[in-house]
Amino acid sequence: MAARLAALPAAASALRGREWWIVPHVNPDGAERNRSWQEAGADRYDPVAFLAGVQREPPGDDLEFGFPQGPDDPDARPEARALLAWWRKAGGPFHLHVSLHGMAFAAGPWFLVEPAWVDRTADLRARCAERVRALGYRLHDVERHGEKGFHRIAPGFCTRPDSESMRRHFLDRGDPETAARFRPSSMETIRSLGGDPLTLVSEMPLFLLPDVGEEIGPPDPAAEAWRRRLEGWRGALLAAPDAERSRVADEVRRDMDAAGLAPMAVRDQMAMQWTFIAAGVEAVESRAAAGLARPTGPA
Repeated sequence: MAARLAALPAAASALRGREWWIVPHVNPDGAERNRSWQEAGADRYDPVAFLAGVQREPPGDDLEFGFPQGPDDPDARPEARALLAWWRKAGGPFHLHVSLHGMAFAAGPWFLVEPAWVDRTADLRARCAERVRALGYRLHDVERHGEKGFHRIAPGFCTRPDSESMRRHFLDRGDPETAARFRPSSMETIRSLGGDPLTLVSEMPLFLLPDVGEEIGPPDPAAEAWRRRLEGWRGALLAAPDAERSRVADEVRRDMDAAGLAPMAVRDQMAMQWTFIAAGVEAVESRAAAGLARPTGPA
């Protein structure tokens, strides 16, 4: 990821004069479990291989919400504990934190913004939306009415989730065991180190779904129809005996093509990740120009 971003033409000016703390890969165990469909250097991923081989961590166990609740939290994810110890060495506070994510299926890119910065990110949102359009994509739009911390700001933009809202969601569903597993996110952890950092989360889809978001709901009828279709395809792939696996995979692929499911180019995902980062830098510096010193600390 860092190598792809650094190779982009716009990267040079943003990389100079700033201190960057970059974590190129935070979940090696998850990557190993998903090696079957993650072809190294692929321009696009195969949706059939993805459905047949994807392994996801259950709610509350994913690394993003696995950071220590305090100095005496040895049960937090070891990767998260190591990251927090490393970030403390920065001497902070941080000014910008961008957590680069992917999601499996969506209408297009989806951008999540620090709630405390919503009123300061109009230019950021406009720049990202224009970049999405220029590359020939459309934004993923969803209305979740605050569920898990997602409050819709504008088409394609929501506030980022937070651990308290995550816990409340599962408590409301009568699942206190899952609720108890949620610890602070990387965004909350960065903000706990002081200052008023802009925290951002990108969600770049591996596979694009037509019609999703045309009626944002909830529920979104197109999204619900796709969910059922994807579950059916995955069930067929996993249930196929060895002798039938190739035939079933070919049938699923034909169905996907006919339905309009399309992989998103990795290079376009990276281009939009960089746009999000660069727009975040500009938002922080615009804030500084309005009355604060230019930030020189870590990002």
